[in-house]
Amino acid sequence: MMNILTFAAIDIGSNAVRLLINTIYETKETVTFNKTSLVRVPIRLGQDVFTDKKISKKTMVRLNDAMSAYSLLMKVYNVDEYRAFATSAMREASNSKDVINYIKDKSGIKIDIISGEEEAKIIFSSELKNFLYSENYYLFVDVGGGSTEISLLNKGKVHHSQSFPIGTVRLLDKKVDENYLTNVIKPWVTKITKGKSVDLIGSGGNINFVFKNSGKKEGKFLSASYIHHQYELYKGISYEERIEKFNMKPDRADVIVPALLIYNSVMKFAHSTRIHVPKIGAADGMINLMYNFYKKKH
Repeated sequence: MMNILTFAAIDIGSNAVRLLINTIYETKETVTFNKTSLVRVPIRLGQDVFTDKKISKKTMVRLNDAMSAYSLLMKVYNVDEYRAFATSAMREASNSKDVINYIKDKSGIKIDIISGEEEAKIIFSSELKNFLYSENYYLFVDVGGGSTEISLLNKGKVHHSQSFPIGTVRLLDKKVDENYLTNVIKPWVTKITKGKSVDLIGSGGNINFVFKNSGKKEGKFLSASYIHHQYELYKGISYEERIEKFNMKPDRADVIVPALLIYNSVMKFAHSTRIHVPKIGAADGMINLMYNFYKKKH
């Protein structure tokens, strides 16, 4: 007999807010996760926080509108359980408690703030586990709006992991200098990858966009030269041309360049020649964690 569950995860990032709804089909032999709905809205909390250290009233209202809409969607889909979690921008906002209380009062959605380390662990709970148990060394790089998580993986272990306060929105708004990559991230990456042959694993909306547009089949990798070429290509044209020529969403067209700058730089630092782009994300990992916790209770 089949058991059907519906779980949802709301990922409140510095650039966008995503709702993922998964339907889980359980039989005696198998468990299947089906992505029933994925909705993304560009709230861009980071623009407020990285400039003024707090979330403005206008942005708070927009975030609540999104949460209210997500609450209705979850009701329509008969979601059994959900978790809403916020990352870099909400962590740094001086009024984060006020925002969370406002959202809970207005929309009914409870938001948890997670650390950069927790964020990485959540993503590791996704399909990334297929790489975790490999004999090869992988450098996992998750580029968000406010932070970048980098971890060295090998044989089922996370050997090194660090969250760096550099991301697409922070770079775009000039709240962190490009020299941070050379001065801070390069020495760390060079040290942990010394003497090792390392592939990258890329996570984040921007690298997923690049992979999708590459025409590569799922499971294939992108070369370092391709990433460098894409970075130079997008950097060399205007914001409007990126939208027109590559059918980018407006909130993708501005952050794609700083995102590729980070991926391109880390690949150079690690002397890596290729990057894998599995379909993973924090929302996917969160639903996996929720399901594992559900199974322990039942």
